[in-house]
This record gives sequence, structure tokens and C-alpha cells, in this order.
Amino acid sequence: MEKTFFIIKPDGVRRGLVGEVLKRIEQRGLQLDRLELRTAPDESLIDKHYEALVDKDFYPNLRNYMTSGPLVVGVISGVEAISCWRAMMGATNPAQAQPGTIRGNFAQSPEKGKAIENIVHGSDSPESAEREIALWFS
Repeated sequence: MEKTFFIIKPDGVRRGLVGEVLKRIEQRGLQLDRLELRTAPDESLIDKHYEALVDKDFYPNLRNYMTSGPLVVGVISGVEAISCWRAMMGATNPAQAQPGTIRGNFAQSPEKGKAIENIVHGSDSPESAEREIALWFS
């Protein structure tokens, strides 16, 4: 069994999509191991989470977006949970996300100069999953 970390981002919470996302996780046969609603996280936690991006020009908008309101964090497990969850999420850019994926069905293309509000996050490798789970659930 593989574990992965996920976030339902502030736009997903704000738009009332938490239940839909969790339903899809369970319907796919993945197990919810941990689940927490968090008030807007502080900037230092977001900076640690996105440490590889903090020097990018777009990062201040991403930080503002991720600290703009409550979010749901969790751990899911299952056979090939990382690749399964990433396929369920769809492409990062909503314009490229296939219909049927979470982002393809629900994410909206950003206004120029704003962060991509794409509903969900998922770890991209076993190493990232381990790091992100420890960071958010230490």
C-alpha cells in the first residue's frame, strides 16, 4: 500500500467541493487515513511546503492564494495511490485538464497575474509524499 498527501485548496473549500472530492477518493477505492480542516495556514508552512518554488516570480501570488482561507489536508493510501490520485486530479493548468478529472470538471482558468486556483494538490513522488505528510502532520 502506498500513501500520498493531498490538499483541497482554499478555492475548493470556498466553492463547497470538499464532499465531491472526498467522494471521488472513496469511490476510486482509496482509503482516507487522515483528514483535517485547517484554517488559513501561516506563510511559513506554505513556504516550507513549496520550498522549490519560493524564488519563482509567481510564488507571492501562490502564497497569497494558499493562505486565503481554510483548506483540507489529508493522507490517502491504496495501490499506486500517488499515480492514481494525480490522474484523478488532472493537469495543473485547468485549461489542459481533461473532463472527468477534478481540475477538468471544477478548476477555473486564472485571471492574468493571479495564481492558478486548481482545487487540489497531490504529492508527485514517494519522497514528496513522505516529506509533505511529515510537514503537515508532525
